[in-house]
Amino acid sequence: MRVIADLQIHSKYSRACSQDLNPKNIGHWADKKGIQVIGTGDFTHPKWLMELKEALEEVRPGLYQLKDKSARAYFMLTSEVSSIYKQGEKVRRVHNMIFAPNFEAVDRIISGLEKRGANLKADGRPIMGIHCDELVKIVKEASAETEVIPAHAWTPHFGVFGSLSGFNSIEEAFGDQAKYIKAIETGLSSDPKMNWQISGLDKYSLTSNSDAHSLRKIGREANVFEINPEKLSYSEIIRVLYSKNPKEFLYTLEFFPEEGKYHLDGHRDCKFSCLPAQTKKLKGICPVCGKKLLVGVLNRVDELADRELGFAPSRAVPFKNVIPLEEIIADTMEVGTQSKKVLAMYEQMVAKYPEFEILLDFDKERITKIATPEISTSILRVREGNVHIEGGYDGVFGKIRIYEQDEKEKLFKKPKQTSLF
Repeated sequence: MRVIADLQIHSKYSRACSQDLNPKNIGHWADKKGIQVIGTGDFTHPKWLMELKEALEEVRPGLYQLKDKSARAYFMLTSEVSSIYKQGEKVRRVHNMIFAPNFEAVDRIISGLEKRGANLKADGRPIMGIHCDELVKIVKEASAETEVIPAHAWTPHFGVFGSLSGFNSIEEAFGDQAKYIKAIETGLSSDPKMNWQISGLDKYSLTSNSDAHSLRKIGREANVFEINPEKLSYSEIIRVLYSKNPKEFLYTLEFFPEEGKYHLDGHRDCKFSCLPAQTKKLKGICPVCGKKLLVGVLNRVDELADRELGFAPSRAVPFKNVIPLEEIIADTMEVGTQSKKVLAMYEQMVAKYPEFEILLDFDKERITKIATPEISTSILRVREGNVHIEGGYDGVFGKIRIYEQDEKEKLFKKPKQTSLF
């Protein structure tokens, strides 16, 4: 059975997140997207944890569903925490994901964090002065089945390898607890191909998740597994995630990394961005205002790389680039994603079939039956990677277009009607 899993989202209790992120809505949107396993996010927040315990029941070992059975999706207990501390004469800011097998383990994790002075009430993604290695100890003391995975590993501000406050290796960040780190999350601004340039990452699984702050962003990145339905459980998901076996961990679903908001170097205030080679020529200084450029993910990967782009390790898990269906419809119709036309077409298309089934599996004929020939063409172009992207930088998302204007005019040009008179 193909299992699509998005294991990193947030709740309404996290800063800058939608108030619509409640258990029932998350389950509903996971079904709509075609996601079989969705992370709960934010289980360290007391109010969210209370909601989760009230709304969910365990139906498979370590996997939960809504008690009211209004959604088919399974929930896995996940959270993200922010560690800010000083190490090596540098302030470190690192986000880590935590996975737990049951609510009992969650309660013990919370107790351990609070004993170390963490304030878990302030935000769904709490800020704490707990070092990465100490975090792993706390989490593993709660249960041997818990897992810690560095979140969006390359993000400049809060990635374990980030240009502003990160480390050069997992060992440097996690010390003697590095043995428990078996995966990293690549984040929106990098993809596996970029990470394959670094031999030191070969031993880690590369996972991708949406880090969604709203319902519609669920599934913008995800993991695709092949799992026997009789064995589906928390422990089996963890085993397959870490297996690095392309027969079980089939592929990840990825943003086009250029679209990520930290892909290139740049300075948002001056609307200036550039590739790493130009940053080097500029000595890291914005040519418009003279301030430092924010070094993005592409540059940071280049800095740590010891292989050429294009190298693929043996048994590398493949990946597929995707664009959310609403964005494809909007680009094709040349209107905003929130326009009534786009929302109506989206709901029409997913009324019978999940979004990922349409994006990944349907041929042109099947798509045209539920949409238009133009939308069908657009979906197939994205599937082939035939898109145009202006890279993101310094917190500004990249701009992605499926067509240049002249391409669209040639492809969709309607024949002129001949006058009868």
